[in-house]
Amino acid sequence: MKYDDASWHYGGDFPKGLPPEAGATHIGMFLAWAIQRNLVAPSLREVAPEAFEAVRRRTITGAQFLMQHCDEKLIDDDLNEEGSAFARSYYEQKYLTDYCSVLLPYEDADSWNNYDKVAPLLDERLQRWRESRE
Repeated sequence: MKYDDASWHYGGDFPKGLPPEAGATHIGMFLAWAIQRNLVAPSLREVAPEAFEAVRRRTITGAQFLMQHCDEKLIDDDLNEEGSAFARSYYEQKYLTDYCSVLLPYEDADSWNNYDKVAPLLDERLQRWRESRE
């Protein structure tokens, strides 16, 4: 299953003057969060071990990893069992709404500072999702 694809975003109503990579920012923030929370499949680590560790150390962003090593896509194979179950429940239904409640879509920078604004929302959603499954 494909959860999101940067190419879906940099066509149509995509703001003029922004690089296509801006279409990956929100996806990359979710991916970086999943990496930071150990919700990714072991195979994702194997794709580019040095870049994967760079995301963990916050020296490259999730969007950079997504664009360079994931063909601009977030798919279920990128996530472990819990990560995929959470993404199926949350990503398509609520993630963009949550993301847009703290950042402007496409226009806010792909930065760890902005990631720190999104991550608490994701943590809260994950906790609620876990509680709903108990």
